[in-house]
Amino acid sequence: MRKISDWGNYPVIEAEVGGFDTAEQLRAKLEMPGSVIAYGNGRSYGDASLQENILLVRRFNKFLSFDETTGTLRCQAGALLSEILDVFVPRGWFLPVTPGTKLITVGGAIAADVHGKNHHVDGSFGQHILSMDVMRNDGSVVTCSPEENAEFFQVTVGGMGLTGVILNATFRLKKIESAYIREETVRAANLDEIMDCFEASGDWTYSVAWIDCLAKGDALGRSIMMRGEHAASGELVNPKHRRAPLEPRKGLQLGVPFTFPNFALNKLTMNAFNFAYYNKCRPGTHQSIVDYNAFFYPLDAIDNWNRIYGKRGFTQYQFVIPKAAGREGMRKILTRITESGLGSFLAVLKLFGEQESFMSFPMAGYTLALDFPISTQAMDLFKELDAMVADYGGRLYLAKDSRMDAEMFGKTYPNADEFRQAIAMLNEGGTRFASLQSKRIGITD
Repeated sequence: MRKISDWGNYPVIEAEVGGFDTAEQLRAKLEMPGSVIAYGNGRSYGDASLQENILLVRRFNKFLSFDETTGTLRCQAGALLSEILDVFVPRGWFLPVTPGTKLITVGGAIAADVHGKNHHVDGSFGQHILSMDVMRNDGSVVTCSPEENAEFFQVTVGGMGLTGVILNATFRLKKIESAYIREETVRAANLDEIMDCFEASGDWTYSVAWIDCLAKGDALGRSIMMRGEHAASGELVNPKHRRAPLEPRKGLQLGVPFTFPNFALNKLTMNAFNFAYYNKCRPGTHQSIVDYNAFFYPLDAIDNWNRIYGKRGFTQYQFVIPKAAGREGMRKILTRITESGLGSFLAVLKLFGEQESFMSFPMAGYTLALDFPISTQAMDLFKELDAMVADYGGRLYLAKDSRMDAEMFGKTYPNADEFRQAIAMLNEGGTRFASLQSKRIGITD
């Protein structure tokens, strides 16, 4: 037994933990009766990959094939997005979709159906999967795709690892000329301005905004938008970059060497951070060329940044509400957060495009993600926010969730009952896939 948690360090549990190097080793582990769940690199925020018996996937991480003409990659599910980038960016290829960290496994990216700054253009990660192999609880392997075993494919993408262990996946990378992004930053004075900015940014491939969720009154929702495009080699200004356009500069890697005391994060420090961050960007629009790590993965440059939240841990509250309700809903929810005084200094706003998937989080609308240290006051606030999100027809992101109840899940995920029935059918036998989250929200017993 060992102590283990996901990225939010909440909850921390004791579990039997074991990895595997081959499909045969995994099959042997699945012969043991009881509940199990796959665990990638531990970057989901709550308890979606926690269980009394955990299967570590990271060692199952080989690249199996690559077609240089089409960019089609087949790899094992334990490969990290960072490992893919390290190998293929120098060859002129990039991920079709990436979240705000590259330190997740391919299997985790499919199970959570992750999204990025380009959802309005390219959809979610699962929409780029051409095929995958999944080992079920009886040791059989199902090859599935949007065309082959399509129903199983549907419940696996965004299915939080409850259909089986993803063994490998095939997907197509995106051709690029450089490892750099042509970035444009825009400072918005309030919520209306940032939403106007999103509406005007539909032609940009990537767009995201940091939002000051502590600002009040006329400044409610003041933000900084970052939007970008992959830079062509001819757009690079720095001579060193032009000589090696596909080799990004090596940035400074920092680290948090110890867990902060719980009192280090408080309203005063968060107000100071938000004020400084907002005002570091001058009014107006500014252009620059930045490497892809700085644009997509700023927090990955800080090892163990989750320690900032102290031993109590933290959770990320991420919700989406439909676009039609976006302005009214976001204003009311932000107002309630600012009134609580529990706002986050890591708050990210994005605009999703259309998506009709069986269990995935995105829908056409606005999504806001905020980090909160664990506290009784935060848990009480989340219950209020849940009711508001549900009233506006929205939902919470399962990959970030650590406390949603079964009623909220059933009310906000339209296919919740069908998913529950599918997992029950797939779980017939001695071994079943289940997590602390799946039990909490009523998917499994």
